[in-house]
Amino acid sequence: MKTKIFLAIIITSLISCNKIDELLTFSVTNQASFTVNSGFLVNSPLEIPTPDVTTNSSSNFSNNNTRADLVKDVKLQELKLTITNPTDKTFSFLKSVHIYISTNANDEVELAYADNIVSTANTINLTCTSQRLDAYLKASSYKLRTKVTTKETVNQDVTIKADMRFSVVADPL
Repeated sequence: MKTKIFLAIIITSLISCNKIDELLTFSVTNQASFTVNSGFLVNSPLEIPTPDVTTNSSSNFSNNNTRADLVKDVKLQELKLTITNPTDKTFSFLKSVHIYISTNANDEVELAYADNIVSTANTINLTCTSQRLDAYLKASSYKLRTKVTTKETVNQDVTIKADMRFSVVADPL
């Protein structure tokens, strides 16, 4: 009987902790753009740096009644790429894409990727890694590096927008 009561208490505690985490979870979104330049070799990896992405983390955390020091878990939920120029271009030219994140104080880690791309749309969702990204989102800005491999010749520059949605779990103020 004591074992059943003890087990019930543990299960209730775990469920309560999960419910509390759900209540303290919110999303943060960021955007970045990069350009795949025309004229590089097919099947050759090309690395594309992006300008620093400003996180606005302090205001995001404040809007969600928390602070950076109370953030305990950040993961990428979604990374969607959209071709913005030329507007009629699709991702059929792309074989693979890998996106990495870093800051001046933190090593680079892979953020998301797609291999063997078979898409005739101008939007694709990448597979997110399970990296903990607390330090990157707490920073005032981070850097993205994109590595693409094409399967077709690119005759004109292709501008791609990356929409990122992060899941943040934090303690309340």
